[in-house]
Amino acid sequence: MLTPKYVLDNFDEVKRKLESRGPFGQLMDEFREVTLNERKKLQELEELRAQKNKLSEQFIKDKTDGKETGGLILESKKVGAQINSLGEEMTSIAKRWNELIKIIPNIPNESVPVGKSSEDNVVERVIGKSPDFHFPPQAHWDIGTRLGILDFERAAKITGSRFAVYFGAGALLERALINFMLDIHTRERGFKEVIPPFIANAASLTSTGNLPKFAEDLFKLQGYEWYLIPTAEVPLTNIYRNEILDGSILPQRFVAYTPCFRSEAGSYGKDVRGLIRQHQFNKVELMIFSLPEKSFDELEKMTAAAEEVLKRLELAYRVVSLCTADLGFASAKTYDLEVWMPSRNNYVEISSCSNCTDFQAGRAGIRFRREPKAKPELVHTLNGSGLAVGRTVSAILENYQQQDGSVLIPEALRPYMNGLEKITSS
Repeated sequence: MLTPKYVLDNFDEVKRKLESRGPFGQLMDEFREVTLNERKKLQELEELRAQKNKLSEQFIKDKTDGKETGGLILESKKVGAQINSLGEEMTSIAKRWNELIKIIPNIPNESVPVGKSSEDNVVERVIGKSPDFHFPPQAHWDIGTRLGILDFERAAKITGSRFAVYFGAGALLERALINFMLDIHTRERGFKEVIPPFIANAASLTSTGNLPKFAEDLFKLQGYEWYLIPTAEVPLTNIYRNEILDGSILPQRFVAYTPCFRSEAGSYGKDVRGLIRQHQFNKVELMIFSLPEKSFDELEKMTAAAEEVLKRLELAYRVVSLCTADLGFASAKTYDLEVWMPSRNNYVEISSCSNCTDFQAGRAGIRFRREPKAKPELVHTLNGSGLAVGRTVSAILENYQQQDGSVLIPEALRPYMNGLEKITSS
């Protein structure tokens, strides 16, 4: 966590690592300056208070001895005014410090590749073989529209762009995938299912790092300090906010299905068609609270759990280690899972698994004790998609499309589709 002591003791290293993420050098210089200034002012304040205490003691003594105290009263008032003025100055300094700490991202782990853009991300492994079509493959939005299972025009009439209405086998496919993913994670991977609120307050979003930096990407409820959640990571992380846990219960592994809501600010003109970048979408989210020394092992386990879904669905994918410049705000290390999309002849992100170390826990006040009387320590938090459901639907429609226009259902998913083997025109 970026505590004042840690930053001052390791300033050059912290600044170097954060500069590998982007232009954070100037911000860190100001952070150090504000921190040092606060310490200096605190020392001055303590000295003034000590001086005022001495004046008070002298006043009592002189008054008891019948001596003149007018000079002491004037001096005490002068020192009191200095204390008040310094207190106001420190309030202003503390306000700026709190503003800075909320916009400084997590420190990248040493294992993260250094880079300047997504072009510098590193492919860790490629799994599966992309389908070999003997006909021009269609995009999922064309397939879904032709089969009558996706309707983007009527969704736009109901709400606006970047929404979809699912019909028949399309709606069943979405629901089947949610249950399929939840069963894998709960029955086989040791995650406990949770149904959290789909609305979160500002404190919850600040804890995860969504506020204040990404306020424009959130949907705020008019008249309330509540927001529609952009991901289940937000409510799941805040389950233990401001709590001290018994270290023996860690790790805690949770999984939740929720709808997610994002304004997609800053993505103008990008993925405007289809299910890839919607304002409302379903996602199965994985969340882990870990002991600090175990968190990177937990990241590997979380990534493997997300991969298992793609393996069972027999979808070709690759695992990518994000470089420093491409990391999310709260992440110290992230693996992206990217599924093969024939219409693009390329891979598309379908899951992002991140170790946020103690960054979110520090903001949320989530701590643990190794022993009953031990000093509390910050937990490490991890989150990842297991998977994004709409993107999984789009991947199935594109990778399993047939020359006659139908779409095969992956064999592992058929029990969740009432035995349906193929989607045909209705």
